[in-house]
Amino acid sequence: MKILLVDDDAFLRDMYAKKFSAGGDQIDSADSGAAALQKIRQEDPYDLVLLDMVMPGITGVELIAALLEHAPEPHPVIVVLSNQGQQEDIEAAAAAGAKGYIVKAETVPSDVVKMVHDIVSKK
Repeated sequence: MKILLVDDDAFLRDMYAKKFSAGGDQIDSADSGAAALQKIRQEDPYDLVLLDMVMPGITGVELIAALLEHAPEPHPVIVVLSNQGQQEDIEAAAAAGAKGYIVKAETVPSDVVKMVHDIVSKK
């Protein structure tokens, strides 16, 4: 699966990239919403975009809407991976088009990989 991982934390991007790569996924990453939108426009289509809710310049909800507007068809599955775990954040992400929401602090990285694959398989 071709994945775009969007997070402003370099350590987390690297850690999750290694976990997904170890499972056979192809990982590309972006450190901001603007960089993610540029990659969406320039790269071959992604199967999945995994993004944080809190980044400089653009919120996760704004990024979800922009990705769905600018990504080529078929749109990638969008899953949020964030420490923002309040119900209103989860509902806002879902309303914007996210198919899943994973709270980083409550989930070990190997389980994140499994959960993401489960979400994509139910697409």
